[in-house]
Amino acid sequence: MICLTCHVFNQPSPDLEYLLRVFPAFFQMHNADVVVFGGGEEARRKVRLLAKTPARINVIVGDDIEPGFAEEFSGRITIRPFAQHGPALDVAKFAIIACRLDTRMRDAIDLARQFGIPVNVVDHPDLSDFFVPSILDRGAIVAAIATGGAAPVLAKSVRTKLESLMPSRIGELALFAERLRPAVYERFEKFEDRRLFWEALLNGDIAERVLAGDEAGAKEEAASLLAGQAAPGMVHIVGAGPGDPELLTLKALRLIQQADIVYYDRLVSAPILDLIRRDADRISVGKSKANHSVPQSDIHDLLIRSARAGKRVVRLKGGDPFIFGRGGEELAALQAEGINAYIVPGISSALGCAASAGLPLTHRDHAQTLVFVTGHAKSGEVPDLDWNSLARPNQTVIVFMGVGKATTISAKLIEAGRGPDTPIAIIENGTRPEEIRLFGRLADLSGLIEQGGIKGPALLIIGEVAGLPLEAVIEQGLEAAA
Repeated sequence: MICLTCHVFNQPSPDLEYLLRVFPAFFQMHNADVVVFGGGEEARRKVRLLAKTPARINVIVGDDIEPGFAEEFSGRITIRPFAQHGPALDVAKFAIIACRLDTRMRDAIDLARQFGIPVNVVDHPDLSDFFVPSILDRGAIVAAIATGGAAPVLAKSVRTKLESLMPSRIGELALFAERLRPAVYERFEKFEDRRLFWEALLNGDIAERVLAGDEAGAKEEAASLLAGQAAPGMVHIVGAGPGDPELLTLKALRLIQQADIVYYDRLVSAPILDLIRRDADRISVGKSKANHSVPQSDIHDLLIRSARAGKRVVRLKGGDPFIFGRGGEELAALQAEGINAYIVPGISSALGCAASAGLPLTHRDHAQTLVFVTGHAKSGEVPDLDWNSLARPNQTVIVFMGVGKATTISAKLIEAGRGPDTPIAIIENGTRPEEIRLFGRLADLSGLIEQGGIKGPALLIIGEVAGLPLEAVIEQGLEAAA
């Protein structure tokens, strides 16, 4: 199927600016014949597009066909000279004219008009009956964006933005629904009952299974839904990244904009919360040091109850859910209650903060090992870590939640053999407008945190790589001296 937007000419109206300039329509391309005039690059591009459809393609050329044109479309096109245009135009649904010579273009337009078929003249909207829009192709799902020939490049830009939001398997979801239609009509007599079924299927776990490639699981759940059994509920545990909304994954953005209810952490930034659908419920379950406003067990209960109520639930976490984010605990709690749970990874704050500061976490000359640790144990004390292992040279140690225990962390690493002059970096609110970066030495870690007024969320980067931004270190030293 290909979308062609039809243009209506010579219809003056005092209120023209309020009318559709073009009317979108889809031509059925099964068992269709189409014609392309021209043998140059513009014609080749149009044939590439048409070759994605099942239509029979006739290419009418003069003596100017480019080398390789026929070979590229071998078996898909029939090439005819200008003198043999009649049989092709007689059965064609439409013609696209992409001739390089103006005289040849005018001849092609006249020929097509004689046979009464609509034409698109490349780069000549004033001569065209329809426009070939910028097409977003997802199999059974096709979207077309047109500007009436005013700004084709802008149409492509809009298409690109739509592509970033549309799941790659959404066409497969449409075909999945199509195959279910006979059973749905047999099961539900009333339109309202069918509508409720489709909403449950296309907005719930069944659709997510298809989009994830699990068609077998989707079929099993669809059969249960047809039998009248309630869906078990679904929760997405989504990583929000370090704070910059442009670092969200495309899947994360899609899910938070579809969610009925979002439970979010304190570390999720305000710009990301602004992306949540306006009519969705948003509930803070965040924790800060020594203040667990919502116990973890209560969070589990909230997620389970909301999923069982049939809501589309998102659990939104700063960074990545599986890197010191308790995502594993929540996943296990949901699965134990028969709730389908999916993990959407996010950019870890370790990666985001380091990239924002221009710090490579590994480096052939300075760090061949990378270790992530937490500075905050479940009991609230310093965790029982292998300090001797963490003190090895040529190793980068990333400490999450380490601000409050910085004095102990520094002392234990130095005691284990890490040099007091080992470079460190402290990054607070990484990737956000209020980001703070401090550079120094391991022995001065706690003093640097105090002088900089660091409260968190902050990341500690310990190792030789933290000394690579020498200009930042020197500049900070000069400011301190002044």
